[in-house]
Amino acid sequence: MMLTSANDPERILLEVGDIEDDLLPPSMTPYRAPLRTVLDWARQYLTRPHESLGRRGSVCPFVQSSLDRGRFYLTVYPGRPADPRAVADAVLPYRDWFLELAPTSAGPAQLTTILVLFPDLRTEDVDRMIDGSQEALKSDYVDRGLMIGEFHDGPPDKGGLWNPEFRPLRSPVPLLAIRHMVPTDFPFLTANRDHASAYLRRFASELPASVREAMVRALVREQVAL
Repeated sequence: MMLTSANDPERILLEVGDIEDDLLPPSMTPYRAPLRTVLDWARQYLTRPHESLGRRGSVCPFVQSSLDRGRFYLTVYPGRPADPRAVADAVLPYRDWFLELAPTSAGPAQLTTILVLFPDLRTEDVDRMIDGSQEALKSDYVDRGLMIGEFHDGPPDKGGLWNPEFRPLRSPVPLLAIRHMVPTDFPFLTANRDHASAYLRRFASELPASVREAMVRALVREQVAL
């Protein structure tokens, strides 16, 4: 059942059933096709293995559970934002709403996902708008225990953890994805000291063995560089 923000009745989050059963509100009906395309992409790409991924398992290990538990939400930003700052401003209310819907990262709340679609962006603007806004937003989200990911058909120039030649962030519609930070996110945060510190403040007592090993390797590299 579609969710409506208590702060702004024009701001909505669609559940999977709203898209499947064509229960879209008037503001969303022009975007029926991209919404269905993204839902199909989530099911057929994110929840499945990929030969170029470099590891076993699905491209995104959390999406199937998010779908199964009814914690997978989609919405659309209509029109063309003027610049990456406008994209960031458009996504900001969904950050706050996310924290209301899933105030902790425990239990089913950990599976909460919000996708904000930008289907009206011109192809030539996608890299600048989506990648630029994600870069601008990431520190704020990480500080709050959240992750924000950029996806588009460029695709974003970020290689996979297990296969640097693979570009896992390809999607058929430009979008930004919001979810809780989880213990296995450490490799995505090592390039920035503040991001790594935010991660450690949250997960120091429950570090997976793989993360501890990665931290040791990072410390060794830093000592060698010195």
